[in-house]
Amino acid sequence: MHVYKNLLTRSFAVFIFLIALVQPLQAATPSDPNVAGFAGAEYWDVVRKGNEGKTQVQGAEAGSLINVQGEYWRYWRNEWITPAGAIALGGTLGLLAIFYLIVGQKKLDHPRTGKKIERWKRLDRANHWTVAILFIILGISGLSLLYGKFFLRELMGDSIWSVYIMLCKQVHNYLGPLFAVGLLFMIVRWMKHNFFNRVDLNWFLKGGGIIGNNHPSAGYMNGGEKVWFWLLTFVGIAVCASGLVLDFPNFGQFRETMQWANIIHAAGSLLLLAASLGHIYIGTLGTEGALEGMKTGYVDETWAKQHHDLWYNDIKDKPEN
Repeated sequence: MHVYKNLLTRSFAVFIFLIALVQPLQAATPSDPNVAGFAGAEYWDVVRKGNEGKTQVQGAEAGSLINVQGEYWRYWRNEWITPAGAIALGGTLGLLAIFYLIVGQKKLDHPRTGKKIERWKRLDRANHWTVAILFIILGISGLSLLYGKFFLRELMGDSIWSVYIMLCKQVHNYLGPLFAVGLLFMIVRWMKHNFFNRVDLNWFLKGGGIIGNNHPSAGYMNGGEKVWFWLLTFVGIAVCASGLVLDFPNFGQFRETMQWANIIHAAGSLLLLAASLGHIYIGTLGTEGALEGMKTGYVDETWAKQHHDLWYNDIKDKPEN
């Protein structure tokens, strides 16, 4: 009799527990617009839309459990920008290599006179090399962050890779704002030389004198240098601005804003890197005497006559400062 009494008591307790467990589920019917059935379509619809409820998390997106836009970001970054950037960089390097093998370096048509003409002030050269060095470091670290996992990780091994990629991340984050400051200073200082005119149109029509012995006239900056300047201005500012958005998430940006900033930053950076390969080639291997001006500040009179004749005519009779 005692055994049956205990069994009846336990069964009654289990029955009460089941009623208490089922009661909240019955209250949470689909008729309530703020609650959905567990694991059903309505439940996930509520989760996706981010209905606000009780949470200890504070912030603009505290009511959003799933960021749906993240899938779109992943698609554009991995399916379009990453492969397109690799094609642009690899294609540009390949074309420049072929061009150099076929055409070679653009030599001076006449012997050097030995007379030097100042082309770049010391401040200009310091600004240029600061921006250039930062650009190269940011380019290497950024490409490592974007592409390194595909080949560097296996090459280095996990332990070295983890240290290297963390170093790239820190270098990229801290040097980025310095690059932005240097670039803005360069834009302001050089803008007066880079407005297009009719001389530049003729320069483009003649292909910049890269092939053959035809040397179209040019002022202080030729058409190609002006294109590079304005590309740096517009795309460079977009890259710097988007980088600052990514660098300082503590200003309360939405995740969607950060994702768009990442897309703009990656696409703009890859475009600048591909274009910079042409700029570097022309300023070093591609043109005899071009690098001397940015190294020493002075160019030979023959080089000035050949590549920037209008500028040479303006300053040839002026006394040196």
